[in-house]
Amino acid sequence: MISMNESGSDCRALSSSEGTEAERVYERTPWTVVASWGRGVALFVGVFGLLNILGELRYAGFDANIWWIDFRFVDERLGRSVLGLAAVFMLAFVIKPQLSRWRRAVTLVLTIILYLVCMYNVVVFYVLLAKGQITGIWIPFSLFVSMAMEVVGIAVVVKRPPGGWRREWLITLVVLMFCAVGFAVAQMFCFGKTDYRRPADVIVVLGARVYADGRLSDALADRVRTGCDLYLEGRAGRIVFSGGPGDGRFSEAEAMKRAAIKQGVPAEAILLDERGVNTQATVENTTIMFDEMGLERILVVSHFYHLPRIKMTYLRHGRDVWTVPAKESYLLRAMPKYMAREVVALWLYYIRPLAP
Repeated sequence: MISMNESGSDCRALSSSEGTEAERVYERTPWTVVASWGRGVALFVGVFGLLNILGELRYAGFDANIWWIDFRFVDERLGRSVLGLAAVFMLAFVIKPQLSRWRRAVTLVLTIILYLVCMYNVVVFYVLLAKGQITGIWIPFSLFVSMAMEVVGIAVVVKRPPGGWRREWLITLVVLMFCAVGFAVAQMFCFGKTDYRRPADVIVVLGARVYADGRLSDALADRVRTGCDLYLEGRAGRIVFSGGPGDGRFSEAEAMKRAAIKQGVPAEAILLDERGVNTQATVENTTIMFDEMGLERILVVSHFYHLPRIKMTYLRHGRDVWTVPAKESYLLRAMPKYMAREVVALWLYYIRPLAP
């Protein structure tokens, strides 16, 4: 004969077993897998979006939200308010994913708004492409952001069973790291590969290695050739070569000048910045030069993976520049290494203004 306690214990065990099995089945569905990814995406968007807004209070020009979503077609305060609110609700969703009805509704509405703005940005990109105002890669960065918003929307809507928080947080953090790397790489290809050439006052070409005998490395030769082509097209009346010391007696800037003269650029049109030892130094030095000479419209030439960091640095010095990727004579063998290094450099440059 079974006692009441034994019977109750068996029932609870059976109920627990059934519940565990139900959760396992539930977790295997594609929607719950996407929902797990969505928390990581929401964490990246929330942290990045809110950090930009708060960072602007400490350092003018810090806000880089335009890198992933462009609200300039509406009032600036309205756009910033929507972004800030969306970031807060996304972070709240990450911290406490079991949403009440009103939190789910508000978070979903904000996510949909961001999605629609991204799709508007996609349309604008293709209109500019069709008009020939930009050339290059055919896939806008905004398209990837809109897909990310879809993933967040699914995560908000899909209800997950309680428990398994360690696994959920592990997935969230892995996706967060993937987003950080993916954001930088996508910027290199989508923004870096897009050619924004147009009439300007000056062209800036950033340096790379110069050998002891004064020869340009292949990467630097590509940059100089692209800059000279822009000048010879009549895009600008002056060209600045910026770089640091070479391996021998010629600096990068001087070696670039010698090569440019051979390609038909007159010496009087060339300006040198021989203290451009890195991106930060080049931007600081040339900004002072432009202020003194009254130069406003600027084209910048470098390799595609380098251009997002250059653009961000100029923006933080109050200069909005147009970028042109160097036309590569062949694919550099070390390109994966350069891009991996650039991922780290881009994020270091991003957070640098917040350092004490």
